[in-house]
Amino acid sequence: MLYQGSCHCGKVAFEFEAELTGIVRCNCSICSRKGALLCAIPQETLQVLAWGDDLGTYTFGNHAIAHRFCRACGIHPFAEDVGEGGERSAYVNMHCVADLDLSTLPVFDFDGRSV
Repeated sequence: MLYQGSCHCGKVAFEFEAELTGIVRCNCSICSRKGALLCAIPQETLQVLAWGDDLGTYTFGNHAIAHRFCRACGIHPFAEDVGEGGERSAYVNMHCVADLDLSTLPVFDFDGRSV
């Protein structure tokens, strides 16, 4: 199914195709502060439709994940693997996806603090 989403102000917009069977709650220091519920997808399936100069990047720790955010409204709609090697993923903040009832999806806890 095709999903579309954006930051709060709409300056960063994206779409992706996925079969949603559940969402992930990560307890790492940034995801727990954002309250993000995530869906991991192959990075090439995430299509960023609008960003201009409004898409910022934040990394920390080993800098393997680029946490993207809107410079205008501050919302973090997704993150991306930027490390070397391996298959890369994108991690969509499901709170930013339009017309999605998150209560219908099971939530899986991921111990990101230990990674």
